[in-house]
Amino acid sequence: MAIYILIAAVIIIICLTVSKFSSKIGVPVLLAFIFLGMLFGCDGIFKIQFNDFSFAETICSISLIFIMFYGGFGTNWKKAKKVAAKSVLLSTLGVVLTAGITGLFCCFVLKFDLLESMLIGAVISSTDAASVFSILRSKRLNLKYNTASLLEVESGSNDPCAYMMTVIILTLMSGKTSAGEILYMIFAQIVFGVLIGVATAFLAQFMLKRMNFGTNGFESILVFSMALVSYSLSSVIGGNGYLAVYITGIILGNMEIPNKKSLVHFFDGITGLMQILIFFLLGLVAFPSQMVPIILPALAIALFVTFIARPLSVFAILTPFRCPIKQQLLVSWSGLRGAASIVFAIMAVVSPAYLKNDVFHVVFFIVLFSISIQGTLIPFVAKRLDMIDNKSDVMKTFNDYTKEVPVQFIKLPIDEKHPWANKKVCSIHFLPNTILALIIRDDKQIVPRGNTTLLAGDIAVLSGPSLEKKFTGHLTEIEIDSDSEWIGMALSEIDLDSDKLVTLIKRGKRIVIPSGKTVVKENDVLIINKTQK
Repeated sequence: MAIYILIAAVIIIICLTVSKFSSKIGVPVLLAFIFLGMLFGCDGIFKIQFNDFSFAETICSISLIFIMFYGGFGTNWKKAKKVAAKSVLLSTLGVVLTAGITGLFCCFVLKFDLLESMLIGAVISSTDAASVFSILRSKRLNLKYNTASLLEVESGSNDPCAYMMTVIILTLMSGKTSAGEILYMIFAQIVFGVLIGVATAFLAQFMLKRMNFGTNGFESILVFSMALVSYSLSSVIGGNGYLAVYITGIILGNMEIPNKKSLVHFFDGITGLMQILIFFLLGLVAFPSQMVPIILPALAIALFVTFIARPLSVFAILTPFRCPIKQQLLVSWSGLRGAASIVFAIMAVVSPAYLKNDVFHVVFFIVLFSISIQGTLIPFVAKRLDMIDNKSDVMKTFNDYTKEVPVQFIKLPIDEKHPWANKKVCSIHFLPNTILALIIRDDKQIVPRGNTTLLAGDIAVLSGPSLEKKFTGHLTEIEIDSDSEWIGMALSEIDLDSDKLVTLIKRGKRIVIPSGKTVVKENDVLIINKTQK
């Protein structure tokens, strides 16, 4: 057991390290995770024998839950609602059109069976939220016409439709269903998925507001659990679990809930880990040696989807909205296939439906082509189409994003001898570029006004610009014991190096802000700042 844990930890560290280098050379980081999986797999260098598709399908499906949830939770609805109609149509009608056109190509050109052709079309019909989010964030692609929000909402919400089509086609291929059962399945997938998603979101909000957790981080655990409840409960009653969890995410992410920023950071990390897990595992179960026979048909499908099926679907939907041609071209190019497509392909492999072709490796090759070629060239295509908007910030399209503000706070106790005691705020002369941001009085927080009077015992909280990151220091502690020669000396009398300064003294339970006249006492702890040159 210990050796497997060690291997898993090492793999995660390697993936994180590779992600830093891949972004510098312009390769999508998720592609690097896939190649690492292939490197560790049966046909790779490390020869890890892993071909359990059922286990892989379970792990990848669970990972996809959190990718879908965060796709909704991280979407800023205020930005997204402007493009909501377009995004919803792309994630539903667009997915159906892409699947149908691709299925017809596979059937009549590549001579696949009709249902198997439609299965391939359904599996690769959705765009990948993880891939799109990763590229938009890492490359800071600020796009015109709210295109970033359009792509984010579309890619985050179109997997449920692709999943539903995949399930329906696999059911038809099993030959054990009727038209009435198919119609009910469609009804249940949509209606139960929506109802459970909405109900879970409001239940989670109610619990977050009413349950006062004494331990930091418990809110994250609760929301983590509610995401699982949303998916599993919907799936149990026949609904679309991925639709439910996405709806839960987008509603909850745009509600007023406690500690939302910490939740965003938590799920950012969880989703990153899930992306590493899912793409590495997908690379691990792939057999590059088995791809040779399917390269030509897979390449034909990849080219057809990229240059014909996806553009036809996008133009059919966005043209009535009078979207600029260059925006439609960029949206067409940005339809990346990714984790969901391969997960759905694994579902097909483990299903009882009979498959004549190696659907998994066909889809795997299409995903590799999409992420490596389309993903790598998205910044180039956006620039060539003049779609870069230097006045916008793509990060603001993600929920609860706040641009880093270089402000720091100083806590200043006011005692009876303090010159500010019993003075109104308007009569106090503060240092330039500082402001009294808050007064803490008897554990109560007071927002100061000009006529507010500072009293002895108050704690004044001042704010001002923080030091830039390039100016850093190094803090060390020196405890003054009975043998120290500094006992009884004023700080001005102590011979410190020119790059050192005593910034604080811990004296028992007290904190002393020193001056040159401050006398050092036994058991003091001196906090010394040493500037870095």
